[in-house]
Amino acid sequence: MQPIGVIRSPFSQHEDTPIQPIYAAGQRGTVELEAPFREALADLEGFERIWLLYYCDRAKPFEPRIVPYRDTEPRGLFATRAPARPNPLGLSAVRLLGVDIARGVLDVDDLDVLDGSPLIDIKPYVPAFDAFEGRVGWLERGLDRRRADGRFEPED
Repeated sequence: MQPIGVIRSPFSQHEDTPIQPIYAAGQRGTVELEAPFREALADLEGFERIWLLYYCDRAKPFEPRIVPYRDTEPRGLFATRAPARPNPLGLSAVRLLGVDIARGVLDVDDLDVLDGSPLIDIKPYVPAFDAFEGRVGWLERGLDRRRADGRFEPED
């Protein structure tokens, strides 16, 4: 895989970054695509939300058990959305505000991504396909924490 662009956001460090797009209302930014990928933005402007897949390039290395932001006890990594993954990919459903194909720029809101994160892919968010009701495991009794702290930053 190679990045196809970069995500620009108001967040330069993990601490105090929203932990999901639902907690990032009003956090605007841009997605900047490399020239060969700009034409692929055609027809995207009709979608209210898009999925951004990105590389969590400032996450600490994989750990099989971590204490997630919304809990106080260790959980299996795959039962969380923590960035300390074997392949540190992030996934965010952001609100699409504008598309500029010529410049290769998307204006987005509800952004919970660190500034400069390498973009891997973009997909349209389709509620009929992407929104399922169901059980949410340990999160049913998890904490109502909405902002990140430094727990998943690599130690220097």
